[in-house]
Amino acid sequence: MSASSETLQRYYRIHAAFYDATRWAFLFGREQIIRELRRHAPSPQRILEVGCGTGKNLQPLHRCYPDARLCGVDLSREMLGKARRKCVGIARLELHQQRYDAPLAPGSFDVVLFSYALSMFNPGWEEALRTACRDLAPGGILAMVDFHNSRFPLFKSWMAKNHVRMDAHLLPLASRLTTTHFVRECSAFGGLWTYHLFLGEKTV
Repeated sequence: MSASSETLQRYYRIHAAFYDATRWAFLFGREQIIRELRRHAPSPQRILEVGCGTGKNLQPLHRCYPDARLCGVDLSREMLGKARRKCVGIARLELHQQRYDAPLAPGSFDVVLFSYALSMFNPGWEEALRTACRDLAPGGILAMVDFHNSRFPLFKSWMAKNHVRMDAHLLPLASRLTTTHFVRECSAFGGLWTYHLFLGEKTV
């Protein structure tokens, strides 16, 4: 296990207890990315969420796609424990505690979702994006909502202390690896930072 993986596991060992109670205040766009996903992927059969955490997105994904098979991957045992309890009624669900540095089932997923995960994969975000494209079936959708950037160096430094990188670094690679269907950059807290939403199709 890498040093960064161990650091994140320690971080979420502490934060899992109050994650859902606090993150709603600044992890914007999570509901919107699922709404946009419904427009671009009306009937996926297999959906993977990388960095699924406490299962916050797995529940609305199940409501939107009740017949789909859902799969969640996360490093944190504590976060996955919350996800298992939260998603106890979802029969077609698999949860795995592991790094996402190799495909789970190449070419088999119709959707791979990253929600506020890639900005914390430092290092590893490039590898994770490329791995997602290997897991996607042709025509599958890469979905992403995450921190984008900030014009305030002190804020970026503070976020870095919480393991978040905000350098507008995710969208360029995602748009090179897939054909963009939807992209939007949004301002948060009066311009303190921006976040993005992205949907791209695997075409090759």
